[in-house]
Amino acid sequence: MFVKEKTDRYLKTRCRYCDSSLEAPFLDLGTTPLANSFLTLEESQKNEFACPLALYRCTTCGLVQLTHVVPPDLMFSNYLYVSSTTETFRRHFAAYAERVKQSLQKNEGTILAIDIGSNDGLLLSCYQNEGMTAVGVEPAKNLAKEANAKGLTTLNDYFGERAVDKILKTYGPADIISANNVFAHIDNIHDVCRNVCRLLHPEGVLIIEFPYLVTMCEEMLFDMIYHEHLSYVAVAPLIHLFRQFDLEIFSIEEVPTHGGSLRVFVQKKGARRPIGREVEWFLESELRKGYGSAKTYQDFARRVYQVKEELVRFVDQIKAEEKSIAGYGAPAKGNTLINFCNMQPSQIDFIVDDNPLKQNLLTPGAHIPVVSSALLFHNPTDYVLIFAWNFAEEIIKKLDPLRQKGVRFIVPLPTPRVI
Repeated sequence: MFVKEKTDRYLKTRCRYCDSSLEAPFLDLGTTPLANSFLTLEESQKNEFACPLALYRCTTCGLVQLTHVVPPDLMFSNYLYVSSTTETFRRHFAAYAERVKQSLQKNEGTILAIDIGSNDGLLLSCYQNEGMTAVGVEPAKNLAKEANAKGLTTLNDYFGERAVDKILKTYGPADIISANNVFAHIDNIHDVCRNVCRLLHPEGVLIIEFPYLVTMCEEMLFDMIYHEHLSYVAVAPLIHLFRQFDLEIFSIEEVPTHGGSLRVFVQKKGARRPIGREVEWFLESELRKGYGSAKTYQDFARRVYQVKEELVRFVDQIKAEEKSIAGYGAPAKGNTLINFCNMQPSQIDFIVDDNPLKQNLLTPGAHIPVVSSALLFHNPTDYVLIFAWNFAEEIIKKLDPLRQKGVRFIVPLPTPRVI
């Protein structure tokens, strides 16, 4: 049962990038629980916090965003998402650290790399492997403790004035500041930009990585929408934001994580790096594809509701045939999909996940049990619905012995299909 408290106090009506007034949402996913708030059996008997989940677009700067802002401590003080769980991300961040070192081209002295939202320290370890001095800033107590226990220097704090003061006092200005899949999580992004400017060396580089709004819309990856993801970022509004702090984007790369992300390189105005032609290309591409028009977002919303209907029919048909379904992966986006489509334990027997922090818990809202992947091998179902679709290839390869026994795999997005 969802908690019966008023959530209007979490409603903000002005754009977090440019402070313009926001109008009506173009996509409403309903009132949902927090996507990473997994529950014990005892907790599931109590009222469960939930909040409206709807997308708005700023008509001034173009930022797509949530306006209900859940207090960060409700989501991040004890966090169950761990970067190191998948081989895909271990490889990704090893290559990332190598690319970061190349981008700086520093010939003398040690490179100081600061990672905002450093999680369990995966990227910090990759920075260290490249010979850099690495410091993380991570608000989740459990993850900061884990990283420090592994010898990865991590401040248990948000990236604010206090954390920046500590870093400057101990280490001096940063050559690299990275913020991967965290920049879009922050409501007071102006405060972050101010602190980046304080901490960043005049020739330093800010690197942010985030799921790309255009890819989300084109590939129908609407399960990326949940309360942690406050902003759904495209290049045009990002330039608008950085311009207010004398920061400029000088390079952009496409990367495959989360179904399609951008890696954006930023410097202080007056730094030595030329602006790459790809920056203008992305701006022109967004305009050409209609991402400056309200109709594009209205069409996206219409297709979201269509996909929901298709997936619900898909699952209902399988259950009508008296077949069993398990889920694979319990990511936050999976819980968006589960709650938006009103899936129940009567439809999804259980969900397996390789993250031990989520095992033996229940999913938020639907209360589907999360267990070790070993259970799937001991008790295979007829179908496996892959909620962690961005790791589908890795998962199907891992479960090949089950596939050979006749187990079939469902990839839900961009449209439901059986493999």
